[in-house]
Amino acid sequence: MSVIDAWVAPAARQALTRQQVDLGPLGDEDVEIQVESCGLCHSDLSVWADDWGVTQYPAVLGHEAVGRVVDVGRAAKGIQVGQRVGVGWNAGSCMHCRPCLSGDQHLCAEVQATIVGRRGGFASRVRSHWAWTIPIPEGLPAGEAGPLLCGGITVFNPLALYALPTSRVGVVGIGGLGHMALKFAAAYGCDVTAFTSNPGKFEEARGFGAHHVVATRDSEEVRKLGRSLDLLLVTTNVPLDWDAMLSTLAPKGRMHVVGAVLEPIPVAVFPILFKQASVSASPTGPPVAIATMLEFAARHGVAPTTEHFPMSRINEALERLQAGKARYRIVLDADF
Repeated sequence: MSVIDAWVAPAARQALTRQQVDLGPLGDEDVEIQVESCGLCHSDLSVWADDWGVTQYPAVLGHEAVGRVVDVGRAAKGIQVGQRVGVGWNAGSCMHCRPCLSGDQHLCAEVQATIVGRRGGFASRVRSHWAWTIPIPEGLPAGEAGPLLCGGITVFNPLALYALPTSRVGVVGIGGLGHMALKFAAAYGCDVTAFTSNPGKFEEARGFGAHHVVATRDSEEVRKLGRSLDLLLVTTNVPLDWDAMLSTLAPKGRMHVVGAVLEPIPVAVFPILFKQASVSASPTGPPVAIATMLEFAARHGVAPTTEHFPMSRINEALERLQAGKARYRIVLDADF
């Protein structure tokens, strides 16, 4: 089917309207999915507003889509009609460059974001390259799986790369990303410290798996953790007392940023030089890592804390997310 129903953003910050969209012929290596639900991520908000200067209007947003496969291209591999699958931030890559051949497809120079130059999941159907079409494991509630496909892998990947079950992990920002990071780190077996600027989230953070909670704005309290954290995962996108945050790193510790911080982060060399500490960042993750994350989530009962809206109330959901009222991820259930 080339003509689908979709919620379309006609221009920056304008209300989405329901329209029919022609996707054109199905590519040989593409998969077409009947959307059942799609998470609403802060990145959708950023692309809707063209905060990053990459949006192509009219835009169909939505990059945490879950649904059933209804068609496959003649060269698609490993995906069957009727299978429940998901599509995250990326829907394609070149598949022949060194990063792609090394299993780092998300670092491909030609990686294709699902909602930039393509039509996303706020629609009756969405398409993806077969390699980026991820099966949803049995035992993982399909209606809650969407946010894992972007936010979940964004926080899981650095934990898988840089932490051990014995690690002491800090998570800065208890929002859409941070609350999932707490759940994953706790399920992994780490000693987990939550950093939040909202005292009202202290008990919630403990409920998500934090063993300790610290007020982000209290630099003295932050500094009391000096040289104690093996991994500090920054999920927020606001300026912080970066010197205080770096002081929490243990020898060979790492501050890893996954929040889209728009301002430069000042880093003095000496505080990290003598501890052999690191500062790094990452986007989402490659298909194998996404599949591994979903399997881990199913095995350990990790799921995002969500609010559900029918997709027909998408503009109301956008307003709620923009106002910072979402607790903690919004999922839109398709009702075309």
